[in-house]
Amino acid sequence: ALALVKDLRYKLRMMRVPLIGPTLMFGDNKSVVNSASIPEHKITKKHLGICYHAVREAAAQGIWRVGWCKSAHNIANSLTKILSGTVKEKEINKWMYR
Repeated sequence: ALALVKDLRYKLRMMRVPLIGPTLMFGDNKSVVNSASIPEHKITKKHLGICYHAVREAAAQGIWRVGWCKSAHNIANSLTKILSGTVKEKEINKWMYR
């Protein structure tokens, strides 16, 4: 996700689009959010330690901010999880403008 954010910000700057503030990233996994945003947070899984330095560096530089949100409020869940037709339609209608 960090590489995509950096690429998008770079492309927008090249098109002279003013970027005000950091990119906001929200996730529903509190452990991952804490690992990405709190430097003192201990990383317990070995595979998470591979590129955590790049993520924390981006947060320190103000490129992005990582925040936690409930699964019920996460837009990506309604588009990626297996839901019944009525529940999926209700979730998508919440975020769509008519």
